[in-house]
Amino acid sequence: MVRADSGYYRHDVIHAALTAKAWYSVTVRMNPAITRAIAAISEDAWTTINYKNAIWDDQAKEWISTAQMAETRYTAFNSYPKQKQVSARLVVRRVPRLNPDIPPGQGELFPTYRHHAFLTNSTLTTVEADARHRDHALVEQVIADLKNGPLAHAPSGRFAANGAWLALAAIAYNLLRAAGIAAGTGHTRARWNTLRGHLITIPARIASSARQITLHLPTNWPWQLDFTDLWVACLIPSGVGAQ
Repeated sequence: MVRADSGYYRHDVIHAALTAKAWYSVTVRMNPAITRAIAAISEDAWTTINYKNAIWDDQAKEWISTAQMAETRYTAFNSYPKQKQVSARLVVRRVPRLNPDIPPGQGELFPTYRHHAFLTNSTLTTVEADARHRDHALVEQVIADLKNGPLAHAPSGRFAANGAWLALAAIAYNLLRAAGIAAGTGHTRARWNTLRGHLITIPARIASSARQITLHLPTNWPWQLDFTDLWVACLIPSGVGAQ
């Protein structure tokens, strides 16, 4: 699935996804045509959903725990030639605007809403499509991990040295992510700092005897099984033992 914000609400972006036979989920710009399409949705078509965990609303700068969902068919880019137009699902989430002037317990006679809409060709349900659209991209977690580690600052005043630093940071990150997947269980999606603490900077003693290296690990160690899975996957074929 190609997920994008309104900056990528373009016919060429969506057609590129279609050419690649991918799903797309792109936030639309609230222009008059979109506003008319949303206004045409009947009131009984809206479904109320309650979020298990509150979600952050960027428009209102607040946490919300309930919203209403609906969808309609929409043809985008209709000012372009027919072959560049896109007919797809317009999924809309609306959240009531909070009016601070209304006394507590007294609802609005005609409540107003903030709308967030996106165009998608997925076959997910309305609620599932909304959840997938709001989900963070994997690269955002990668960027956050690296900014909390080697990319917190550039180590040199020379461009080439910083380029090498970036390449080494990416290699180290990829290797540790692969190790986390090999370790399995809770390490498959663990943060980089967690992986370093659980799988690398561990209390252990290295012993060498008869040209055999043995790694003595602590007893009752919480991540023993995960580390063993990693060891079996990566190190046992090389003939290195562990205790």
